[in-house]
Amino acid sequence: MSGPRNVGERLVVLKGERTVTDRDLAAMIDHTLLRPEACVDDIRRLCAEAVRYGFASVCVNGRFVELAALELASTGVKVCSVVGFPLGASSTACKVFEARDAAESRAAEVDMVLAVGLLRSGHERAVEEDIKAVVEAVRGRAIVKVILETCLLTDEQKMRACVLAERAGAHFVKTSTGFSSGGATEADVALLRRTVGDRLGVKASSGIRTRADAERMIAAGASRIGASASVAICGGAVS
Repeated sequence: MSGPRNVGERLVVLKGERTVTDRDLAAMIDHTLLRPEACVDDIRRLCAEAVRYGFASVCVNGRFVELAALELASTGVKVCSVVGFPLGASSTACKVFEARDAAESRAAEVDMVLAVGLLRSGHERAVEEDIKAVVEAVRGRAIVKVILETCLLTDEQKMRACVLAERAGAHFVKTSTGFSSGGATEADVALLRRTVGDRLGVKASSGIRTRADAERMIAAGASRIGASASVAICGGAVS
């Protein structure tokens, strides 16, 4: 049975034709640890698990990017960091500084939080410029995923956020931070996928705790999964 095909940033799983293997699933997961109490040993364990299971990346707070990069050197596992996290309410200058610092510390991916309040206020140009500034700050060094915090938006606002992220040059749209009132849903993932087509990746994040959860998100259109329960999701898989 042939493996999945890559279309841009999107890993397409052909519905009804194949089962997602452990390796395929692991390669779609950002193994995440963003809790404020996470310590150095926790990050080292996160990185070791990512190498063992073959996860796409580890996603950590900016403080730990350099450590994760050292732990993952020459392994093929990427380092992802968060920007403007978890509220998205910091200034554009702050987001740019965070993103540039993460890239200089060898983060290959940056997950930035949308300026949610500005979007809800109808200030779309400011939202687009906020995203574009981060994209430009790490161009050629890191890809940018825009966290929409879908639980706080209407469907129309979610679609507008996707359009703004794409116009600003982002590479992915992402559902959730995991620090608000709700997480990823199949309906939201499907909506984001319909809006961006194959042009951007879609990352489903927050509340994904089992393999069945992950497979439902993939079937809905997710090309990346953000999870802290990654080992449980891929139990028994080795890279």
